[in-house]
Amino acid sequence: MEQIYREYSGKVLRYARSKISNPQDAEDICSAVFLKIQRGLPLYDSARSSLSTWIYSIAHNAVVDFYRRAHAAELLDEEIACTEDGFEDIYRDEMLEALAAALERLPPRESDVIILHYYTGKTLKEIADLMKMSYSNMKSLHKKALSRLKKLLQFAI
Repeated sequence: MEQIYREYSGKVLRYARSKISNPQDAEDICSAVFLKIQRGLPLYDSARSSLSTWIYSIAHNAVVDFYRRAHAAELLDEEIACTEDGFEDIYRDEMLEALAAALERLPPRESDVIILHYYTGKTLKEIADLMKMSYSNMKSLHKKALSRLKKLLQFAI
């Protein structure tokens, strides 16, 4: 575990910092990732994926969970302030759960684009720079991600 930490901690932290603007939150995510790695290491199957792929998928899921929790906390504040119509709250929660599930089914690059653009407010140009892509390729990836997300959500609703 120590060797894995030495080899991947910097990479995981850089990944988290590229997705999350608050450095303390990124460090918390990095710590959580290595706790999950330590707990899951006995179950790791090298036949299914390489160690780096496994680690980066844990890191990616941790970032998605971070944004899901952050968004849920915002909704909780709204629900406490305004509880006139419980049906609308239930419907919104179901939609958010469907959206989170659909995001997890997207390929990692596509879910990254959606999260960075709609959850963190980054422009497509900024995301293209982060992902080292041309702006035109980013627009195409964004359009493809939205199309897949729409199809996934049609089946979830």
